[in-house]
Amino acid sequence: MKSIIVPRPKELERVKKRFIRDGAGKLHLLSDFDRTLTTVFINGKMVSSLMTSLSDKYLTKDYRKEYQRLFNQYFPIEMDQTMVLKDKKKAMAEWWRKIFALLIKEKLNKKDLKKFITTQDIKLREGFNQFATILKKQNIPLIIISSSGLGEEAIKLYLEKIDKLSDNIYIIANNFEWDKNGYAVTVKEPIIHVANKDETVLKDFPVFDLIKKRKNVILLGDVIEDTGMITGFTYENLIKIGFFSDKKEKSLEIYKSYYDAIILNDSGLDYVNQLLEEICQVVKI
Repeated sequence: MKSIIVPRPKELERVKKRFIRDGAGKLHLLSDFDRTLTTVFINGKMVSSLMTSLSDKYLTKDYRKEYQRLFNQYFPIEMDQTMVLKDKKKAMAEWWRKIFALLIKEKLNKKDLKKFITTQDIKLREGFNQFATILKKQNIPLIIISSSGLGEEAIKLYLEKIDKLSDNIYIIANNFEWDKNGYAVTVKEPIIHVANKDETVLKDFPVFDLIKKRKNVILLGDVIEDTGMITGFTYENLIKIGFFSDKKEKSLEIYKSYYDAIILNDSGLDYVNQLLEEICQVVKI
């Protein structure tokens, strides 16, 4: 079964040659986390998002009821690839603010978050170990920009759990502010959601000084909006790789116009790793 589609192969090859010419020193990666670095399915069963799993397994019945109501209202908007971006941004911001208000009302605690992450079923894509090893050895920054409602703390906790949180990985995501007893009291601005993830937010983080001269970028995402992560960054060369799990042929055709390579069937990171090896001129022994 075909696991990858390259809509414009000649164009991609031309760009790849420029990446290989410039090498690892000019490269950085931008990536989403949920359903991009992680799989959509585990043992044939679709995995819920971190937010949905937290709702289903750890929070009260009243919270779950309201969370589901909001999900039913806003998720179709998130998945609508034809909606005007301005309208989608407004709706996504409303959604996350309401969810965060619910979590604070629910008295989300750091201890609960840690317990949830260490027991939650999360599976990184096949080849992630090789992916992380190449990036670390070549000192290539990996910028994870995530709109996950559980934010930076949750992703860090998970990567620490599997011993993959190295110093070349930077996480830009929503962050709670916690009181002295570990309870969430507010969320730091700006709110990051699926429709406004872009590198303009990085200008307020120290990592921006590290990457601003690394103008060759590999972008990894699983929705069309993820391609907007590059917005605000003056790149020279860009390769966008999308992970496609939707069964709708119409959606796939839209992906083809946005991504340079599309990974199908919940496949692993083999294509990405091969690309990195070519760019870094990794010699296999």
